[in-house]
Amino acid sequence: MKEDTRWKLMAGAGLLMLSLILFAFHYLIFHDQHHIWIFFMGDLAFIPIEVLVVTLIIDRLLESREKEMRMEKLNMVIGTFFSTLGTPLLSMLSCADEGISSIRDDLVVEQDWDSGRFREVQARMLSQKCSISADGIDRQALKRLLTGNEDFLLRLLENPMVFEHESFTDLLLAVTHLTEELRAREDLDQLPPTDLAHLSIDIGRVYKRLVPEWLKYMEYLKSHYPYLFSLAMRQNPFDTEASVVVKS
Repeated sequence: MKEDTRWKLMAGAGLLMLSLILFAFHYLIFHDQHHIWIFFMGDLAFIPIEVLVVTLIIDRLLESREKEMRMEKLNMVIGTFFSTLGTPLLSMLSCADEGISSIRDDLVVEQDWDSGRFREVQARMLSQKCSISADGIDRQALKRLLTGNEDFLLRLLENPMVFEHESFTDLLLAVTHLTEELRAREDLDQLPPTDLAHLSIDIGRVYKRLVPEWLKYMEYLKSHYPYLFSLAMRQNPFDTEASVVVKS
């Protein structure tokens, strides 16, 4: 028998024995068996209601609150990812997107966007066919950016909260894989077409996951931190007129 199971059985037996002892003391003091059975059956009848209130209502409320707190911390982690690596990476990849002209206007987030507008654009991005070629990217610069943040990526993956966000986890794994692919190649300037095609798939996988996560994070900032949202929009990698300098 496992130690944990043995401890639970001993605790249960001890509590049951304590209850019997207290009932015995009650009878020895008051000699009233009738009231003992009345209170016992009343408490027994109330147990299902207590389970309903505690398990299905109070526990759910506490669990919902705890989940909100975990998501708040997770969004802080996601924000660190975008400020450190995600936004520079998005700028680099979007410049090599051959179809960027067809989606650029949809990715210039405005102050008047509501949740419906964000959902609409996210759905459009998920159906958008990625058209990035490794041949059109500064692969050496991409390698420096990713390998220079390997320790940062590793620390993110070590954070247990990250795995509660499946799509963000998929993004981190895709970025990590691309980093390993680029680090394994010494000369990125002299690659055969077959290898460039392979890298294009890895880059496209990252890009296709990065854009929706960026949109989700922009929606979160707009709702919770307007001042951070303002800075993010002035650094929007899809806005050709974006400038961090406030001009109006």
